[in-house]
Amino acid sequence: MLFRSDEEIESWLQRKCLERGAVLSLQRVWELAKRWYVDRISPAFRGRTADEAQAIFRQLDLTGEFWRDTPA
Repeated sequence: MLFRSDEEIESWLQRKCLERGAVLSLQRVWELAKRWYVDRISPAFRGRTADEAQAIFRQLDLTGEFWRDTPA
């Protein structure tokens, strides 16, 4: 979902009875997408290991609980 403000996020969460999760700027999502999908159309693509995914998250400083591969 795309939102224009924190207030819009909070309003949507209340309407849907959901808890807030990770919230990223559009720029941050773009940086993640570039790293995540860079080799997806390669015939040699084999998917990512959990360690490879975690490395991408760390490169972007996505290190909170939401981004962990296993619960703490």
